[in-house]
Amino acid sequence: MSDPANAATGRAFPDILSRSAIKIDRVVITSTVRIPIKPWQIVSSPSRTVMALLTNIPLDDLYTRLAPITVPPSTSRGKFSNWGQTFHCTPLAIFEPEDEYQCELILELARREKKVVRAAGIGHSPSDIACTKEFMLRTQKLNRVLSVNVEKRTATVQAGITLNELHAHLADHGLAMMNVGSISDQTVGGIVTTATHGSGVTYGVISTHVMSLKLLLADGTYVTCSRHERPDLFVASICGLGTTGLILNVELEVEPAFRLKEVAITQPFEDVIQNLDEIAHAAEHVRLAWIPAADRIRVGLMNRTREEKTPAGSWFSEVFLGFYVLEFILFVGRFFSSANNFAGLLFCWLSGSKSVRVDDSHRVFNLDCLFLQYTTEWAIPYTRSQACLRELHSWLSQEYGDPNGLRPHFPIEIRFSAADDIWLSPSQGQKTCWIGIVQFKPYGLYVPYKKLFDGFETILARHGGRPHWAKAHSLRREKLRSLYPHFDDFIRVLEDVDPRGLFRNEYIRRHFFDGQADGRIFKLRQ
Repeated sequence: MSDPANAATGRAFPDILSRSAIKIDRVVITSTVRIPIKPWQIVSSPSRTVMALLTNIPLDDLYTRLAPITVPPSTSRGKFSNWGQTFHCTPLAIFEPEDEYQCELILELARREKKVVRAAGIGHSPSDIACTKEFMLRTQKLNRVLSVNVEKRTATVQAGITLNELHAHLADHGLAMMNVGSISDQTVGGIVTTATHGSGVTYGVISTHVMSLKLLLADGTYVTCSRHERPDLFVASICGLGTTGLILNVELEVEPAFRLKEVAITQPFEDVIQNLDEIAHAAEHVRLAWIPAADRIRVGLMNRTREEKTPAGSWFSEVFLGFYVLEFILFVGRFFSSANNFAGLLFCWLSGSKSVRVDDSHRVFNLDCLFLQYTTEWAIPYTRSQACLRELHSWLSQEYGDPNGLRPHFPIEIRFSAADDIWLSPSQGQKTCWIGIVQFKPYGLYVPYKKLFDGFETILARHGGRPHWAKAHSLRREKLRSLYPHFDDFIRVLEDVDPRGLFRNEYIRRHFFDGQADGRIFKLRQ
């Protein structure tokens, strides 16, 4: 490769995939075959000696060693876009390490060149949390299951494994995740660092099921942390937005594999809100899908069961009508807002008045996200959920009464989680109601959303809302400090383990350190 890897120095990553063999300490390259000798084959544990070896490597050699895992900037993979295609960046260099030693090399290069390193997984977060103009470390190839302990009900995995991959591995051992969100495309590292959640008033965010972490810190040292070993670093890291160190391994609490039975009933909005507390506690896992155009809420009650799986729905209703026709109507809604109302009514009709489904747990937890979308989600104290939802309903009713008013898409998703003690978790110290809103992008096309989201967030903020960390928001340091009692504790740990800000990309500098980075700098459309 001859593309520049460092615009400041003009240095290029050497083309080391040549016919001649090149021997470089721990990596031998002949033609296009690399035979790495792992760090643990040299020393039993990371040490100052290993760190000294890294600092002794000439800078040119660092670039040479990293060339095989550097994505050519001229290719499509040399750029990064999130799943919703709402944020985009072109990093100075993108690395795809396959082992821990290569991660060490990336951090060593970043220290020398004074660059930020940002870890990124699948890129499902609907924000610029993964974006950077500097070094990006993609974790997809760090995706192995390291151990499974059936008796202790734990699994240790590399942070780059996706939940979909993990579900399959756990099933082979008769195990399953205890609680899962609406999708399973994300990496384990991604869901841990953002405190991603499922639903259930007695179930915490997924980070509460993390038993221990293995981190590579900014100075190149390895650390294992848990509730009992370096607990402050652990609590800061299990919702740390990737700032405390590079998460390498995650030990998760799991449970014996189970099926879920979901009974879903569609009811009038006011009937549900009036009995919200009773409904939220009516099953192990409860989620609500509010369809504003129909003034109805789809109530999903999920419990563990041993019943047989139910057959899949029909292709005509679920795919032809529920995807292709729906997307076309949303496309028309870009020009005629009344079509958005019809799309919501069709979605409500397709959902039916009542349905029952039984399947493996993760398949019931997960939902079809349908189309590319803009989305935002906030967490409020559970005690404020009725008042907040009624205020949202009043606001949207006014919009529907205006021929030129806002027309939200569907559904507005309402979920619940138990209180936890994780410093930056939106559920920290409070039983929580999560409320999320979407605006779909039919055929990947732009739709107006900002005015709708601004109104939504204003109401949520009045009820003590905390933003979902993976999703775009505008809160800065002082507001976050007022929302999170342990905000300063988190910053203290951050300054201790990464005083120079090796892992602080534009998102982190903007929200945590009042940096000048524009919140829309990586937006695909302004």
